[in-house]
Amino acid sequence: MSEEIKENNEADITVPQTMDKAQKKRERKKFWLGFLVGVVGVLLAACIVSVVAYLGFRKQVSYSEEAQLSTGKKSGSSSVVTSATTAKMTMIERLIKKNYYMDVDEEELRDGIYRGMLASLNDPYSEYYSAEDLKEVIESNEGIYYGIGAYVSLDTDLNLSVISGIISGTPAEEAGLQEGDIIYKVDGTDTTGMSVSEVVSMIRGEEHTTVDLSLIRDGEVVEITVERRKVESPTVEYEMLDGNIGYIQITEFDDVTTDQFTEAMAVLKGQNMKGLILDLRSNGGGNLDTCIDISQQLLPKGLIVYTEDKYGNRDEYTCDGQRKFDKPLVVLVNGYTASASEILTGAIKDYRLGTVMGTTTYGKGIVQQIISLKDGTAVKMTISRYYTPKGHYIHQTGIEPDIEVEFDADAYKKDKTDNQLEAAKTQIKRLID
Repeated sequence: MSEEIKENNEADITVPQTMDKAQKKRERKKFWLGFLVGVVGVLLAACIVSVVAYLGFRKQVSYSEEAQLSTGKKSGSSSVVTSATTAKMTMIERLIKKNYYMDVDEEELRDGIYRGMLASLNDPYSEYYSAEDLKEVIESNEGIYYGIGAYVSLDTDLNLSVISGIISGTPAEEAGLQEGDIIYKVDGTDTTGMSVSEVVSMIRGEEHTTVDLSLIRDGEVVEITVERRKVESPTVEYEMLDGNIGYIQITEFDDVTTDQFTEAMAVLKGQNMKGLILDLRSNGGGNLDTCIDISQQLLPKGLIVYTEDKYGNRDEYTCDGQRKFDKPLVVLVNGYTASASEILTGAIKDYRLGTVMGTTTYGKGIVQQIISLKDGTAVKMTISRYYTPKGHYIHQTGIEPDIEVEFDADAYKKDKTDNQLEAAKTQIKRLID
């Protein structure tokens, strides 16, 4: 998913460029072992969480209910919440209050317990939302928030958040942030091991305040201060290129995206579009329902995607084919094309509806569900895997393009030449002729 800038301890960091792959793996293993051994340290975390993007939907449960996650089955009769664990938490609370060198807010301690349970899953996409966090999530999916105007994803090799896209005309663009910048400190706080949502939450803030970002760019540390402002994320941009080639870019799948995409298609068709370039580069995902709505405006009759949970229960999402796109189509993707955008890309590739160009996608083949609790808080949890129409499971592998085109960053920096887009234009013209 994914701030759109749109889903902890102070320490020094070595610039990752100096580490070979084996060393990186050892360092990551040491980090997670330390994290699990010290999970009780989560009790001290004072984190306010947001989200880049999520798949699925929300439902409400009471504290006494077991969340069955669409199955109605219980996962087991035993519970980790016993009198022994409750007594141990009480003991740890007393130790903290007696011995910790600073006063600790009781609400933050309670939130830390809930966050710790989700953190123990060792899943960067499962987390706890306070009431304030949940409000930010909802606002983000409406396409408006207060931040800097960049998209953030997770670099799984480094276990750090990375700038995956910049929104035009925002503080992020004005400050000179670049796609691929690794975020390793926010206001001096090391982000190693933090979820994307936690990093995004630290970057966001009140309008006209600033945030200090320590970034790793080309092996060097870059310090940039960025102003926070109101950001209205344009999720769809479109234009008619030379030769009556339509161009539509979808930056994420929010509540407003379906209407924006429908309008773009109508305008381009009205201008006698002969072919379409659909740009999903750096699209971190979003709402599953929105992705399905847009897929139904492009795909032939049949499966769009199907999901399976741990019990083998299968949910299918289909298309009636009445609005199948019947002109040459090229889909542009890159390493930050993830989640919902991979669902659409995978279906287009499986049906051979268009040519996928660019570089291999991110590889997020799992589905999250936000489950609201009665006190206004919520948990986001990975509940299933998804598969393309032909049964491909793309998690951690991604979707390989039909035609690989590496992005020429130097050319873009020099004169804004987008070599991947130019290659897509050439391919469309070939298909039209």
